[in-house]
Amino acid sequence: MMKTTAAYRHRLPQENGGLFLTDGGLETCLIFDDGLELPLFAAFPLMRDAKGRRALTHYYERFIDIARRNALGFVLESPTWRASADWGARLGYSIAEISAANTDAITLMQEMREAHEAPASPMVVSGCIGPRGDGYVPGEIMSEETAEAYHSLQVNAFADAGADMVSAITMTNTSEAIGIARAARRAGMPVAISFTVETDGRLPTGQALSEAIALVDEATTSAPAYYMLNCAHPSHFEGAIDPEQPWTQRLRGLRANASRRSHRELNDSPDLDAGDPVELAHQYRDIVRANPQINVLGGCCGTDHRHVECIALACKPARPARSA
Repeated sequence: MMKTTAAYRHRLPQENGGLFLTDGGLETCLIFDDGLELPLFAAFPLMRDAKGRRALTHYYERFIDIARRNALGFVLESPTWRASADWGARLGYSIAEISAANTDAITLMQEMREAHEAPASPMVVSGCIGPRGDGYVPGEIMSEETAEAYHSLQVNAFADAGADMVSAITMTNTSEAIGIARAARRAGMPVAISFTVETDGRLPTGQALSEAIALVDEATTSAPAYYMLNCAHPSHFEGAIDPEQPWTQRLRGLRANASRRSHRELNDSPDLDAGDPVELAHQYRDIVRANPQINVLGGCCGTDHRHVECIALACKPARPARSA
């Protein structure tokens, strides 16, 4: 297959220092706000029909509007967190169908960029990869080599479809992160690695965040373009980010949960804890002020466009956007 030309693969505009937004808790918004059913917490099957694609488009456009009104950049993160071989098989997808679903998702993101991008709001298309196992527990940890082979399916689909980058979201362990980073490097794709942490600020494996980032950088010759944190409340990780330590300069993005609940509490809860959007935004502001290199901001479980708009308004004064 001939590769589609990407717009920003060789010059990610968020690396220039301007403020970029991304979306919120895609799956929790679709389930709790829009009333949709997502078996196995997977959003990508919505692309199979026009109704599902409209639901996804409506979801993203709420966040895109915030970025455009505030003249900020935006990262279009594809709805493919569960679109890997194992999760796809559980949903009845063949390998070929999963690869096609990842391609279709990037096409949808590109269509939205074409419709909404503006000079003051550059829009980066990112292919989203989730963990092979559960996003809350490390489970059986793959070797680095197995992880690279497993995640190459999505990485290569994103590369061929013309995505600008890859984002590995909710990583629970370093072996899987290393494998993804190597797969992305082999495909010529920039990659952001986003770890999740428990209430103590450590990865679910018990490893310190600083150690995890250092290990991935060492094992991949600093292949990731940058690192992020997601699926944890700021109160869980703010103490783990020391602006005086050099490793924090590799941390560029935040996608926090709205709730202060632990992963176990969220997993067992039948309701959505949306927290306080204004309070969350003020916590983001404090973190960004102390760590000005952090400039890619969005949300995770329980967050919606209200949270992201509050985050934009709180953080924009200190982090003006730059055009592409």
